[in-house]
Amino acid sequence: MRWRRALVALVLVTLAAAAGAALARSAGDPGRQDPVRAVSAGLRCPACQGESVADSRSPIAAAMRQVVADQLAQGRDRAEIRRWFVQRYGADVLTDPPARGVRLLLWGVPVLALLAGGYAALRTLRPGVARAGSAPTGSVARGTPDARAARRAWRVASVGVVALVATVAIVADRLDPPARPAPADPVAVALQLAHDLETQDRYDAAAQMYQEALRDRPDDDVRLRLAFALLRAGDGAAAQRTARDVLAREPDSPDGLLVLGLAQRNSRSAEADDTLRRFLAVAPAHPAAAEIRRLLATGREPAGP
Repeated sequence: MRWRRALVALVLVTLAAAAGAALARSAGDPGRQDPVRAVSAGLRCPACQGESVADSRSPIAAAMRQVVADQLAQGRDRAEIRRWFVQRYGADVLTDPPARGVRLLLWGVPVLALLAGGYAALRTLRPGVARAGSAPTGSVARGTPDARAARRAWRVASVGVVALVATVAIVADRLDPPARPAPADPVAVALQLAHDLETQDRYDAAAQMYQEALRDRPDDDVRLRLAFALLRAGDGAAAQRTARDVLAREPDSPDGLLVLGLAQRNSRSAEADDTLRRFLAVAPAHPAAAEIRRLLATGREPAGP
């Protein structure tokens, strides 16, 4: 039985060494010195293939890192920030989404198998305490039919556990969806980020996100959002160009006329009032119509689009 004791001791020493190495790596993890990177590494870049937000150089990833930095500065912890992103973009935004369905067996079965195997090994291989005139307790004498039966049962049980784990892995792959689903829609992420940035009055960054969304979804709704963001950011010339681009396809677009008229007014263009009157004629019930009427009546600066 000495070689069996030595084998068990070797396994325990190996496991302890592996655990110590893991702890050492964790202690030296640069993420501990850079909390933004540590959190961003757990988020997937929607615009990239297989890259985390921490590693990606895309503008969307840069905006997501800034969101992480802002929330850390507000005192939120890693779990709260991850929940914030999941609420907006779904669990697929995480690099390590929680296991679901049959795949939970991939975690549970090996643990149960390990516990059962350890218990069986102790019961089968533990040397008994010999008593005078009696058989050893907790084990059977070597070479006896009971000993041979115990060893045979141990081998059969080991093969059975391996087969069970393999079967669970195969079944989980067939019954459950892929463990790594496609990332969140980059356009939806860019639009949501732009909206969040606008609520923080960060219109330059919001405009950049709208431009990213336009690369994948070149529609006029996104262009109008971009035009308003550019106007609020103080880039009236770019706002006018974007609004004219929309009006070239839809001459009576109320929002296109509104943002164009306000941008012209900011640049003191003589066409501004005519553009805004045309806006009122096209959309007299628009939410901004009352403010534009007061603006034209008094000649004061608008409160904002």
